[in-house]
Amino acid sequence: MTAKTYKKKPLTPLQYEVTQNCGTEPTFDNAYWDNHEPGIYVDVVSGEPLFSSTDKFDSGTGWPSFTRPIEPSTVQEREDRSHGMARTEVRHGDSHLGHVFPDGPGGLRYCINSAALRFIPLKDLGKEGFGKYKSMFQEVDHMHYVCTGTCKGVSPVAKSCGAPTCTKHGKPLVACRCADSKHEPTPNI
Repeated sequence: MTAKTYKKKPLTPLQYEVTQNCGTEPTFDNAYWDNHEPGIYVDVVSGEPLFSSTDKFDSGTGWPSFTRPIEPSTVQEREDRSHGMARTEVRHGDSHLGHVFPDGPGGLRYCINSAALRFIPLKDLGKEGFGKYKSMFQEVDHMHYVCTGTCKGVSPVAKSCGAPTCTKHGKPLVACRCADSKHEPTPNI
């Protein structure tokens, strides 16, 4: 549900092109591809919460990439055969967000246009009417990680951006919010 305090702003030409005409923004030249701040990403048109920074990872594509939406029911998928290829488009309501691919850590990679999103920093969630999402960011005494490579149970090392990587593959590790005790616990970095 949209936060009560969400104020709809007119879309920029790029936001309109991406969300209403199924456009694509430039790679590595957009607002959130390299954003590492904790918070949530909402639909720029409706204000509906879509993705969390806890599920964001660096896919190397130049667009924000996520392992999953906050709530699966908030996004719809449909076949996209444009540009001579078969892909799965990700939409929210009448808005184009991006595409989903089966090559993400643990399965899926939601490759989303920054122009389709508005970022709400953790510190502003309450003020913006999204306080119920603060619990997604509570500190824990350990965190489980899933390797985007093929190994299991390796210890991460912190990169300069603070994101842990697999010491064997050099691939990003993504935080796992499951209760599976079989994952090797590692310190919350």
